[in-house]
Amino acid sequence: MSLPAPSLVIVTPVFEDVEASTKLYAEIALTFGGQVHVVAVDDGSVREPVHAEQMRGAGVAGTVITLRRNVGHQRAIAVGLSYVAEQMPDAGRVVVMDSDGEDMPSSIPALLQLLEAQDVDLVVAQRRARVETLRFKTFYAVYKWLFKLLTGRNISFGNFMALKRPAVRRLTSMQELWTHVASCVLGSRLRIVTCALDRGPRYAGKSKMNFVGLALHGFRGVMVFAEDVLVRVGIASAMVAMLSIVGGLASIVLKVSGFATPGWFSVALGI
Repeated sequence: MSLPAPSLVIVTPVFEDVEASTKLYAEIALTFGGQVHVVAVDDGSVREPVHAEQMRGAGVAGTVITLRRNVGHQRAIAVGLSYVAEQMPDAGRVVVMDSDGEDMPSSIPALLQLLEAQDVDLVVAQRRARVETLRFKTFYAVYKWLFKLLTGRNISFGNFMALKRPAVRRLTSMQELWTHVASCVLGSRLRIVTCALDRGPRYAGKSKMNFVGLALHGFRGVMVFAEDVLVRVGIASAMVAMLSIVGGLASIVLKVSGFATPGWFSVALGI
């Protein structure tokens, strides 16, 4: 059974962070009033489960999807989008955002404004300013360089985005959505526009993503384009093999012609 279609649906994953998510609901209510429906995906929280009463107390209508186990940030978003596609097929605009405050509700109107264009299916937020540690900035710069090298694509956005109805249907039909949301968007061939936005401060607490989790998240983004990576690695390996053969043949020619110095031939072949 389909639910009544609100003018705006916001999908947000939540994991053990009731304080931050409650503040998010309050800011959403302040920004959009009663014209929004929040789909909060509780990613297997044990200590701080999410309840619909928290939304009603903040003044917003919403739905809580409680997962039996922790499946991770990306899959929680995929669950939320799949729910919207199935239960709210007439929702005209859908926003995906984190619940920790770094994706600010006050930035949503800027995304929706760009989404109104006829030739745009999806608008992604590109960070204009980041308040991060040097370690994170270094890792992120290296990750973007490796992602470009291995896949041939630039990735400069995360999960904060606004989608039209066809974009929601297309993404939820792609199995890559369950692996990495941003990479799925890149591979969807949708008409994408970027919107430069500042990153907000966290409402409360610290990020639960450690370095290992961050690295795994990055590898999953590359996995979406496994075929492209395989082709590029294969081409690079073939070029190295060809150079090795050419170098070996050149060494033999120099040896036979008498131009090689003593011991040089063995060293060249070893290399």
